[in-house]
Amino acid sequence: MSKLLVLSNGHGEDTIAVRIMEQLQQSIPALELLALPLVGDGYAYRRANFSLLCPSQAMPSGGFVYMDGQELWKDLQGGLLQLTISQYHIIRQLSREGAKILAVGDVLPLVLAWLSGSPYAFVGTAKSEYYLRDEKGWLKATPWWYRVLDSYYFPWELTLMRSPRCRGVFPRDTLTAKVLAKHAIAVADLGNPMMDGLHFSSPLDRENESFTILLLPGSRSPEAERNWQMILRAIEHLLKRMRKYRFLFVAAIAPSLDLSPFQLALEAQNWREKPFPLPVGDSQALTFSHDHKAHLILSQNAYGDCLALADLGIAMAGTATEQLVGLGKPVITFPGTGPQFTPWFAQAQTRLLGESVLLVDGPEQVTDALQKLVNNPDLWQAIAGNGQRRLGCPGAASRIAQSLREKLFAD
Repeated sequence: MSKLLVLSNGHGEDTIAVRIMEQLQQSIPALELLALPLVGDGYAYRRANFSLLCPSQAMPSGGFVYMDGQELWKDLQGGLLQLTISQYHIIRQLSREGAKILAVGDVLPLVLAWLSGSPYAFVGTAKSEYYLRDEKGWLKATPWWYRVLDSYYFPWELTLMRSPRCRGVFPRDTLTAKVLAKHAIAVADLGNPMMDGLHFSSPLDRENESFTILLLPGSRSPEAERNWQMILRAIEHLLKRMRKYRFLFVAAIAPSLDLSPFQLALEAQNWREKPFPLPVGDSQALTFSHDHKAHLILSQNAYGDCLALADLGIAMAGTATEQLVGLGKPVITFPGTGPQFTPWFAQAQTRLLGESVLLVDGPEQVTDALQKLVNNPDLWQAIAGNGQRRLGCPGAASRIAQSLREKLFAD
């Protein structure tokens, strides 16, 4: 029986890996699928009932060691080096047993896939040429060395992708695929699996004086709880300054998080639990009202519905922000204290997603950003087109699975 070992390094990467694995399960029923999350506890894999290989454990940084030297030091103290060595030995053992490797994420799973000695494929979720340029050319902030290299991927990463054992490279967007092809990488531009299973809706009717706003505080504790406090400050200012509008706030809280801190923070801001008809498919959702024009839903079980329902988002998240942008919707964002959503991350995300993201200094400026959108319907329309261009169309996981069947398991 053929084996595929899937390596991923982050919550969003785990979710993308699961989507591809589910498609492979359908197309190659005899394939044994094994998952090794390099950071975190592999919640997405466990939820989808895929076999997890130990060891895996949550690191203090939550997998964001590259953003802060202090976070890297915390992870090293927490056993990161020993964990990586143990994972390497597991990968080598499975390689000797004939397993092939699917690396999902950034350079770490790619390096481990190469070190395995087995044939492998790479789904590059972390890097995009949009961080450096768009269809018109280089961004002003792009450093000179990237312009010389002419790629966001470094030469050693390109070498790993050119290896004869690398049977498939799947970039996250068309622009990145075009640049990699210039560097003699055999890329397959098949789309971004993070958009699979999401529902596109029509652009907002600008004559309407009501908004449904998606709230995304992130998926890691305790950062998500800190972000939630900042988002509630943004809502407070919004309700004071835009009194003529009606608001429905829909908070998509990660299922792995305890809902109590989010509920307590709402009650401290004078939100009161009050039942009203749910527009999302989550019978366990909590509903709150602030006054007759403001309502809020706390949901952990209807993520896709929440994204489809929203007109725009207030977000301090990674993958979820990208998905909302991919649906053609604007996102207002501001930096937190990290370890993920730092000023550096927020600025990088804005480069990645372009005009779809309105980055402001703090919660108090969110109202100004929303009023800018209200007063500029052409911008709203441009954002709709920008999102699909940068994130692609649904169905990527199925296309990638078919390509893996042909390139990785053809023999």
